[in-house]
Formats: sequence, structure tokens, C-alpha cells
Amino acid sequence: MNRCGWVKMSNPLYIAYHDEEWGKPLHDDQKLFELLMLECYQAGLSWETILNKRQAFKQSFYNYNVKRVAQMTDEDLEMILQNPEVIRHRGKIWATRANAQAYLQIQEAFGSFDAYLWAFVDNQPIINNVHDYREAPAKTALSEQLARDLKKRGFKFTGPVAVYSYLQAAGLVNDHENSCEFKSSY
Repeated sequence: MNRCGWVKMSNPLYIAYHDEEWGKPLHDDQKLFELLMLECYQAGLSWETILNKRQAFKQSFYNYNVKRVAQMTDEDLEMILQNPEVIRHRGKIWATRANAQAYLQIQEAFGSFDAYLWAFVDNQPIINNVHDYREAPAKTALSEQLARDLKKRGFKFTGPVAVYSYLQAAGLVNDHENSCEFKSSY
């Protein structure tokens, strides 16, 4: 099976992430929140690290139930910082709660985060011509625009590079390599 060249074939989590999630248009608000948080956590780290710690994060943050995360106390967040199974970065842990609060405001204003997010691409995935994954940009004008808007709304750790990765992961931008069997399957 032909997959994108960035897939680490020695890690089943990587393969499953690529085959079952990455680039697939996502419209579920809870899953969109989880994916956004994972991209925030990745700043300065490898994606493999994030995938390996994903389950621990899900357990720590109530399976990314946005309302519950938004109501977490400082004490709750301090407990998470003690968990060696997650990335124990105070800024990223606290950002999860702040981002949940901002996420709820967007849901209230737009009816759903999905409606807010997909409006940036006129509700149609952008399909790029990618011969080699190293040709894909790290950020674009779109990711810069969305990152600015998210920051204005109170989001943390959502710079244009993290946001572009998020757009790719959530299927708003299809950057599967042209030779990848998943390029046109969504």
C-alpha cells in the first residue's frame, strides 16, 4: 500500500493515524477540539511523541469533552502536570483549559466550531498537488489568517504552523502525496 512518505511505518499508531484520520474531512466538534489540542501540544515536539501520549491526554481531559475541560480548576491541571504519561508542560496544560473556554465561545457565536472552521475554506477541502510531503508548506496565508483569528478569540499555542498542521489533519487541506492511496479516498 502506498502511503505518504512521512508515515513512520515502525509505529502502528502512526499508520493508523494516517490511514484513518489524517486528511479526512472532520466535522465532529469534540474530535475537532481534540485534534486542535494535539496540534497545540506538538509545538517543539515530534508527532510520534504526541501520538504515543494521546490516550493519556484523552483520559486526563475527559475525552476532550469541551464543557468539562473549560470548567477544570487549577488543582485539576496541577494533577495532570504530575502525570508522567502526558507532556508535562505547564503552558500547554493550562492552554487546554483556555482553549476550551474560547472554543465554547465560538460554538455559541457560530452554532458549532465546525461551522466556524469550515467557513475559512468555503466548506470545501483544498486539495493540493503534493508530489513529496517535503514540498508541502509549513504555513500558508490561510493558516496565518486562522491563527490570527484564534489568537484574537483567546486561543493559545495556535500559531500559523500548528494551525496549518491542524488544517491538514482535519481534512480542510488535503496534502496527501499524489502517490498515496488515501489522496482521493475522502
